[in-house]
Amino acid sequence: MSLRPFRDIKRRKTKVINVGNVKVGGDNPISVQSMTNTLTTDIKSTINQINAISAEGADIVRVSCPDKESTFALKEIIKHVSVPIVADIHFHYKRAIEAAENGAKCLRINPGNIGDEKKIREVIYSAKDNNCSIRIGVNAGSLEKDILEKYKEPCPEALVESALRNIEILENQDFFNFKISVKSSDVFLSVAAYRQLSKVCDYPLHLGITEAGSFISGSVKSSIGLGSLLMDGIGDTIRISLSDDPPKEARIGNEILKSLNLRNRGVKIISCPSCARQAFPVINTVKILEEKLSHITTPITLSVIGCVVNGPGEAAMTDVGITGGGKGSNMLYLSGVQSEKVLSDDIITKVVDSVEKKARELENSK
Repeated sequence: MSLRPFRDIKRRKTKVINVGNVKVGGDNPISVQSMTNTLTTDIKSTINQINAISAEGADIVRVSCPDKESTFALKEIIKHVSVPIVADIHFHYKRAIEAAENGAKCLRINPGNIGDEKKIREVIYSAKDNNCSIRIGVNAGSLEKDILEKYKEPCPEALVESALRNIEILENQDFFNFKISVKSSDVFLSVAAYRQLSKVCDYPLHLGITEAGSFISGSVKSSIGLGSLLMDGIGDTIRISLSDDPPKEARIGNEILKSLNLRNRGVKIISCPSCARQAFPVINTVKILEEKLSHITTPITLSVIGCVVNGPGEAAMTDVGITGGGKGSNMLYLSGVQSEKVLSDDIITKVVDSVEKKARELENSK
C-alpha cells in the first residue's frame, strides 16, 4: 500500500542522455551514484567496492583515473561489474581518451581544463566512437582563474558562467550526450547555482553537495540541499559525498528519493522514536529489521510502532505493520488489516516472513 503524495513533484523536462545502459534525464528514474575510494590500480579491491556500492542501490559508479595505469585497469574492472563506470578525469586529455577506449561509459571532466581545442576535439571524438557520455563537473573549489577574478569569490553566477562556457565548448563540437553539475560544499551556494542553471539550459543535472563531510553531517547537508532541489523538480541523477564507506552514499541517496516518493527501492520503514508506552524494544527491532530486510529491492512499506496511540493508523497505510499491545501481545497488520497477534519474542521472525512473502507476491503480480 502507498498513499498518494499530498504534492506530486513535477520534474523539470530535460534532454535524455545515455550512461551505458542507464538513461539519465527526461522522465527516466532519478539515478543514484557513488564513487570508489580504492586505488583504481588495485583491481580486486575496486571491483569488490563497486559491487558493494551497486548492492546498496547505486545505478552508476565513478572511479578516479589519475594516471595511465588506472585507465588501463578499467578494462579488467568493467568485466566484473554490472553498473556503468564513470572515469574521473581532471586535466590530462589522454587519460580521458584511454578511459573511453577501455570501457568507461562517462567521462567526468571540465572541458576548459583539458587544454586547447585540438585536445578537446580528440576527447570528444573518442567519446563519440566509444558511445561514452560526458559530465561537465563545475566545482566552487576549482573555478577557472578568469571567472574567479571576475566574481572575486565563488558565487552562483560564477558556477553557472563556468558551466555555460563548458557547454558551449561541447556544443561547438556537435557533442550533446552530456550532463552538468555545479557543486559546492556550501548548501546555499549549491542550491542557488543549480536553480539558476536549470533556468538557462535543459541538459540533465547531476546533483550533489561536494565534500559534505562525515556520515551524519554530510547526510544532513545533502538531504537539505538535494531535497530542496528535488522538491522543485530539479535533478536527474544524484551523488551523496560522504567521508565514509562509499556504499553508505548509495543508501542515503536512495533514502532521499524514497522520502520524496520520487523513487522506491526496497523496504521503507516508518517507525516511532519509542517512549515509555512501547510494548517491545522499537529501536533495536528496527535496527535488526533493516539488516534482515536489506536484500529486498521490491518497494514495500513497513510500519513499526511501539504502542496503539499511532500504531493502527500507520499500519492502515502500509503493506506490513506491527503495533505494540499489552502483555507482550502485539498486532500484525497486512495491507492495512489486522492479521494476528504476535508475541514480542516472535516479532522479528514474523515481520521478516511477512515482508518477504509480500515481496514475492508483488514480484509475481508484475
